[in-house]
Amino acid sequence: MAQLELTCAPAPEDVSLIGSALTAFNEDDVGPKHHMPIAVFIRDTEGKITGGLSGYTAWGWLYIQQLIVPETERGKGLAGKMLLLAEEEALGRGCHSAWIDTFNPAALKAYQRAGYAVFGELADFPTGRTRSFLQKRLATPQ
Repeated sequence: MAQLELTCAPAPEDVSLIGSALTAFNEDDVGPKHHMPIAVFIRDTEGKITGGLSGYTAWGWLYIQQLIVPETERGKGLAGKMLLLAEEEALGRGCHSAWIDTFNPAALKAYQRAGYAVFGELADFPTGRTRSFLQKRLATPQ
C-alpha cells in the first residue's frame, strides 16, 4: 500500500518529479503543450531592467505570470503596450487566447482596458481583496 508523507521543506528534485509526471500524463491525454517562455522588459536609460512582463505560451494560450510597471512609469500605457507585444508574439506562435490574474484593483482596470474580461474570482485572496482571473480571445482556434 502507498504511504503518504507531508513535508514543509520538499527537495526541489522531488517536486520536479511531480511536475514531470503531470506533464507526461497531460501530454498523453491532450498532446504536447509546446511550452515557450515569453518576456517583455522595461529598461531605463542605462539599460537596467526596471519592470516588465513574463509568462509562457502553451496549448494555444498565452499565460502572463508576472507584470510590473515601475512606479515612476505608471499611467503611461506601458502595461497595455507590453500586453500587446506579448499577444502579438503569442499569435505568431499559434495561440488563440490569453489569460492573467491579479488581486490589485489598478491592475484589474488596466487589464480590462486592454480587452481582458473577468471569468472567475476568489474572494479574500488575500484577505480583503479579490483575486480576479481574466481572459482575452486573440484569434479563432484552428
